[in-house]
Amino acid sequence: MYLKNSKKIVIKIGSSLLIDKSKNIRIKWLNEFSKDIKELLNKNKKIIIVSSGAIAMGCKKLKLNKKNLKLDKSQAVASIGQIELMNLFNKVFSKNKINISQILLTLDDTEQRRRALNAKRTFENLFELGFVPIVNENDSTATSEIKYGDNDRLASRVAQISGADCLILLSDVDGLYTKNPKLKKNAKLIKEINNIDKKIEKISTNGVSEHGTGGMKTKIDAAKICQLSGCIMAIANGLMERPINQINKKNNCTWFLPKVSKLDARKKWIIGSVSPKGELIIDDGAKNALKKGKSLLAAGIKIVVGKFNKGDHIKIVDRNNKECARGLSSFTSDEINKIKGHHSSNIHDLLGYITKSEVVHKDDMVEI
Repeated sequence: MYLKNSKKIVIKIGSSLLIDKSKNIRIKWLNEFSKDIKELLNKNKKIIIVSSGAIAMGCKKLKLNKKNLKLDKSQAVASIGQIELMNLFNKVFSKNKINISQILLTLDDTEQRRRALNAKRTFENLFELGFVPIVNENDSTATSEIKYGDNDRLASRVAQISGADCLILLSDVDGLYTKNPKLKKNAKLIKEINNIDKKIEKISTNGVSEHGTGGMKTKIDAAKICQLSGCIMAIANGLMERPINQINKKNNCTWFLPKVSKLDARKKWIIGSVSPKGELIIDDGAKNALKKGKSLLAAGIKIVVGKFNKGDHIKIVDRNNKECARGLSSFTSDEINKIKGHHSSNIHDLLGYITKSEVVHKDDMVEI
């Protein structure tokens, strides 16, 4: 039902789906998967594929063990593997007359609003041209400080930026279970999740394969972004042939239902950030004001955490360290340290120049 009602779908493929434990490329699987994509395209669905596998493909070509790679070496291996990966997709997808393109993204491409909007426009233009974008993190240039580190969260941000209705994370597990199914026989698959509470966050299958970097935690992080972006998300087993067709027929997966129907594009982008630059700890009065849709003023700020600039993403938390909101700061962290706890009318005297009165304007903030 959820797939049927979705017009724009992002599908993430894990490395373990493309390369088996014997390091053989799963050509037959990819052939069958391409039939799934063709079927969706025939129904006028817009499809984006987020694929892992560049480093794994590079390791295969060079006969290297991924576990022994250092970061600088892995960047070079990714550069080699990226060509192998795209050649593989092109060879298989062309059989079903599916046109593909390649988009390499870094963390900054989704965190900086101008670049995020550029990416969105690229997706839209590719759809108009009748192409399926295949996205991967740009592992050849990304460092540990500016990396997503996993394609689950990258896929959720791609879904959010592109305005997708649905994200499907294809992995080597059926979904989220009540217990680790590899250890507990009485584990049950959770079919639908409305709210990601502490109980859900504690559940983990620790299913990290030789080629993959993601576990269940990264999928839960991705689900949080989707839930707050109005995008439905599924964790599904992709190991069988025609995995999308199987989801339609058997629905044997975990669906995360969105918390919101929609947010305007600017607020979607704010709430989807995976790397806020700092935090503001506020008092109860400011917390109540935020609940009423008010802007955050200097008077209600108690502590500034981290170093950040104007326009950076920041978290807003209460005295108990519970996140209340997320937004774009109108001041630097140094400026806020000077004006925190003071009335807005005193800001000019404290800083020595005219500025805005709101530290985070209500239009640049999303309450959580």
